[in-house]
Amino acid sequence: MMLAVRSSDQRRLDLTYDAARHRFLDAAVAAGARVESHPHPARGREGEALAIDVATVGPDDADDVVLIVSGTHGVEGYAGSALQSWWLETHADPSIRIVFVHGLNPVGFSWVRRVNEDNVDLNRNFVDWEQPPPPNRGYGDLADLLVPTSWDDETQQATTHALLERAAEIGMDGLQQAVSGGQYAHPDGLFYGGTGPVWSHRWLTDHLDRVIGPCARLVVVDLHTGLGPWGHGELISTDRADSDAYRRGTDWWGDVRSMLDGASVSAELSGDWLQAIPQLAPGREVTAIAIEYGTVDMVTVLQSLRADAWLHAHGDPTEATAAAIRDQVRHAFVDDDPAWLATIIDRFDDVVGQAIRALTD
Repeated sequence: MMLAVRSSDQRRLDLTYDAARHRFLDAAVAAGARVESHPHPARGREGEALAIDVATVGPDDADDVVLIVSGTHGVEGYAGSALQSWWLETHADPSIRIVFVHGLNPVGFSWVRRVNEDNVDLNRNFVDWEQPPPPNRGYGDLADLLVPTSWDDETQQATTHALLERAAEIGMDGLQQAVSGGQYAHPDGLFYGGTGPVWSHRWLTDHLDRVIGPCARLVVVDLHTGLGPWGHGELISTDRADSDAYRRGTDWWGDVRSMLDGASVSAELSGDWLQAIPQLAPGREVTAIAIEYGTVDMVTVLQSLRADAWLHAHGDPTEATAAAIRDQVRHAFVDDDPAWLATIIDRFDDVVGQAIRALTD
């Protein structure tokens, strides 16, 4: 099956949340999408209104739905939003229903942070809150090194050296798992999962079933950046390799990596929202993946997150000097080189096209 394609081909990355949001809304209206906006109670870094915006194209009664989500990790929304807007600007007349959720974490998007208004990593917040959250003793051993109370040159050098020594002892994979797998005991730290469902979590719980409609089959594509080789879009599954959902993914896309078997660039996560979809949208056949686009090396990414966490825990994010840290975070998760954007667009178009063909052939 061929997709209808428009003649325009706008490839660009916006510099602010507000610009990205308005481009997305304009593209959705021009494409004839049904648009709804769900305001966030907070305001953005520049005082702008924040919202989760949903745009839907294709028939409302479709048995098959593709759900494409940007901004689960706020700063990663700059790339995810560009991909969503580009698709709406260049494609038309899908035979199935495609739902775009723009800016799932709008506060992080606006503030150029990975986390939300509570310093919570949304992709660590979907644990079973009726049970005690999973412990992460490895993070506790590193907490003071990762986010020290001072961020002067001497402290940065000393703590970074200590972290690299720890990596030499347990391996980079071991360090990555301890740091990024998710932790629930250090509210000012990295990859913090919170103490209960946060605003975006509650929004998904309340709205996902209605947003996707009464479909029989649901494909979810969650857009991420920051891990892996430059521009490469690794497809990551939260399903086990012996599951039907994982086998469908490999049938459709080929090389899909499960984060549960050590083959992915991602650590095994606690509280990932893709794992919660069968409970949030019951009765559907779910095939869910994250696309992880590489930017810079892992150490550079980690240093940017450490600086950001220090800024919001011990510094002043409203001071002019904070702009340098925001630039550091943006550079770690978004490459403004047009060649990078062109590369991730091509991968995105292939992945979405393959999903549509798999559902319609």
